[in-house]
Amino acid sequence: MTQPKRDHGGGIDAARAIWGGARADWLDLSTGINPDPWPLPDLPAQVWTTLPDRDAEAAFLDAARRFWAIPPDAAVLAVPGTSAAIARIPALAAPGTVHIPAPTYNEHAAAFAAQGWTLGEKGATACVIVHPNNPDGRLWPDAPDAPLTVIDESFADLCPDLSLVARAARPGTLVLKSFGKFWGLAGLRLGLVAGDLALVGRLAALLGPWAVSGPALAIGARALADTAWADAARHRLAQDAARMDRLFAGTVDLGGGTNLFRLYSGANAPALHDRLARARILTRVFPWDPHLIRVGLPPEHGWSRVQAAL
Repeated sequence: MTQPKRDHGGGIDAARAIWGGARADWLDLSTGINPDPWPLPDLPAQVWTTLPDRDAEAAFLDAARRFWAIPPDAAVLAVPGTSAAIARIPALAAPGTVHIPAPTYNEHAAAFAAQGWTLGEKGATACVIVHPNNPDGRLWPDAPDAPLTVIDESFADLCPDLSLVARAARPGTLVLKSFGKFWGLAGLRLGLVAGDLALVGRLAALLGPWAVSGPALAIGARALADTAWADAARHRLAQDAARMDRLFAGTVDLGGGTNLFRLYSGANAPALHDRLARARILTRVFPWDPHLIRVGLPPEHGWSRVQAAL
């Protein structure tokens, strides 16, 4: 399997090299991170100065089980961001053929390739589903099964009623959850894996002890208990996604997305990306389709900039 090209949003440094400006000048809409994150609390000093203990981890995992309705017979593991789990999951089974419906988040294919897997569909011994999919927002209510099935729900907090987390109880299945998207805490590097007891145990061994910091565990536990914030965030993000669609109407066609990012289609997508970048607004374009542009949601002060640039 050829190592896939890895392209991501968030490349302000590269954008500055092309279009100039200081970092503070830029409005980064190239990612799917909530621009109004969960508010960080004050933490006790000992959270920063001691190794995270079992009680801290248990408090986070208990909160995760409640918030995400994880089946009681599924194992759970705190991880230092879903990317850390994605990079190690292919090592949990002998290399074979992995089915990863494209286009999707490219770190999955890159991670399987690095472990000697072959990308394909026929006779696949592993399957990866991103639900909702990035970048088109596709949902997989009838996601296929394989001996190793990975369901990446990094954006599923936007639509919890459609989550496939109940499948975490199935043998060979792993479900991934993220704090970097809906919660807006990408720098926290916190995620969760729920699923097959044996697979989760092997993943824990690969990550080693104290994989997740004490502050991350404490913040994660408190955030997951704040269901009122989560409900309000879903409502606001739905309104903002519709607001973005109205801004772009008549310029490009809607091609999908989620309530954290919108995917638009049109022959003018490269020119639109360039026009916005000249106004120091970074969006996402894709090397595999020049007619697509993905736009994240701005903070409240950024809406007028987007409208002026358009």
